[in-house]
Parts: sequence; structure tokens; C-alpha cells
Amino acid sequence: SLEPDAWAAAFSRIGDRYVEKAKSQQAAAPREAAESYKHAWEVYNTARWPLENSPGKKQAYAKALEAFQAYGRLIDPPLEVVRIPFEGKEIVGYLRLPPNVRPAPLLIGISGLDTRKEDVAATSDNFMRRGIGIFALDMPGTGQAPLKVDVGAERMYSRALDYLQTRSEVDAKRIVVRGQSWSGYWAALIAYKERDRIRGAVVHGVGIHGYFQPEWQSKGLTTREYLFDLFPARSAVYGVSTMEEFLAYGPRLSLLTLGYLDKPSAPMLLVNGEKDTQQPIADLYLMMKHGDPKDAWVNPAGGHMGRSTQWPQGQIVERVVMPWIERALSAPAQK
Repeated sequence: SLEPDAWAAAFSRIGDRYVEKAKSQQAAAPREAAESYKHAWEVYNTARWPLENSPGKKQAYAKALEAFQAYGRLIDPPLEVVRIPFEGKEIVGYLRLPPNVRPAPLLIGISGLDTRKEDVAATSDNFMRRGIGIFALDMPGTGQAPLKVDVGAERMYSRALDYLQTRSEVDAKRIVVRGQSWSGYWAALIAYKERDRIRGAVVHGVGIHGYFQPEWQSKGLTTREYLFDLFPARSAVYGVSTMEEFLAYGPRLSLLTLGYLDKPSAPMLLVNGEKDTQQPIADLYLMMKHGDPKDAWVNPAGGHMGRSTQWPQGQIVERVVMPWIERALSAPAQK
């Protein structure tokens, strides 16, 4: 059943079994317990997908957070839960730094519409092997983010950059930002607004202007690339509930309308697929035609985020995204 509470209950029962297994392993076999907690999180994360819009899904998300943080405490190096005071609330993130690299270069990874910062932090082993730290954050309107999506919501990421300046273990002069799917928007915006404080931005999924127009959304909501509940997920990040409100809300977020595209920016890598039905490929080409030169990777046969049979997500990350991040972090600082 796709009914939210029925969906959540079915997967949560499996997650509960993994948690019980983890608890029985924790004293004698902490490494195995960590894997069991990670499996529990993966299943709870499916239970709350794509958004926490029912009592059962909210409970599943709470369990997902508990399981993921239990996993993070047992791995080496451990994940640190960071809480940054912000406008009477807090920004919650996960910081993990590679051993024996101080100060460590860092990737700020922002989750997308239906993923959460836990999904970003779960990929941190890939960065540890390369001597790169990771700071995982939710996008506005999702997870534990303190703001809904709105003009100016990127200030939460500016506050996160302020915080990182206070951490001596972090090389605050070598930071790259990556936004995935919807959060490519935030990565691009940070590249403009914080260009003096970051080495670059990976805009992995490029929705910056046409994406927000009613013409695209009316078409994009019918995509077969998405399993279910796309409109509830997209409207929830704005805090609206009706189609009329949703279509009226988006256009003011356009980076073209806001006047950013011709401004100087930090270096950017733009990644997407020509056949993406969730974000218009025209937005990627629009960014390339404005402002500073940018790197771009487009899969002619690719769907959302450039994925295809020949280029699955893992291949794109390993062969395109990671090498670009490493180059950006090792390059001399731009004046």
C-alpha cells in the first residue's frame, strides 16, 4: 500500500528487527553492530520516504535519526552531530573528518528533495579515503532544517560557513559545496553569494529558473522517474498545500529573476542528463551562457542527475564529481 502510515509500518517493522540485532551485537561486536544500525537506518529511511507527512512516517523518521546516530558513534572515525544556533532554532549537521589530516579540506554536502543529510553522511567513507572531510546538511523545508524554502533561505548555509571558521580541525580556506537534485539550486546560490569563502560548487541537478515556472512544474509533476507523492514532497518544502499556491510560489526563486546569473561566482561543475524529466536541461545551458565560465558534464542519454544504464549514479560520482572536487580543493585559491 502507498497509504503513508501503512507504507511506514511495513518498513519500520523490518527496521525494528535490525535495531534489536544491533543492540545484541554492540558489546561484543561493535563493528557488526554499526552495520546493523546502518541497515536499520536504510529501512527506516525508506519508511519515511519521500517526506514525513503522516504520524507513522514521522515516527519512522525519528527512528531513522536514532539508528543513524547510533551507527555514526560506532564507526571510525565517528560522525559528530553538530548543532549551530540559528535565529532561535538550530542547524543540525553531521561532521566527519579523516584521520591524520589537519586541518582537513571539506565538502559541504546538501541533501535533496526526498533525501536527508543522513543520505549524504552515509557516503562519507568515500571522502575519508581521499583525506576530505564532510559536513552533511538538510536542504530547507526538509529533515531538521530550520527554514522552509524561500528567497534568502541560503543564509542558513552562510551561518554554517561561519561556524566552520571556528573549527581549527577544518581548513576553512578549502571548502567545496555540493548540492544534489533540488539542492543543486542551493549549491549554485552559494557559489554566487559565498564565492570568496568556497573553492567551488558542484551543481548536481540544475534547477535554477525554468524549473520554477508553472509551465515546467505542470509537466514535471507527471514524470515517471519518481515513484509516488512527488507533489506532496515538492509543495511541503514551500509550506503550501494547494496546486494554485505551489505554482504561484516558485517563480520568485528563479536565479535569473533574482539577478544572480551574470554575477561573478566561485568555480562550478554543472551535471545533469539531457532527458531529465524532473529538472529542465535548459537550466544548465542557461547557466553556461551567463556569468563566469563553468565546467559541465551532460549525459545525452541521461535522466535525472545524468543517470543512465551506462552511467549509473556511482559512476558519475567516481569518474566526474569526485575528481572535480579533488581538483578544486587542491587548486590555488583564486583572487
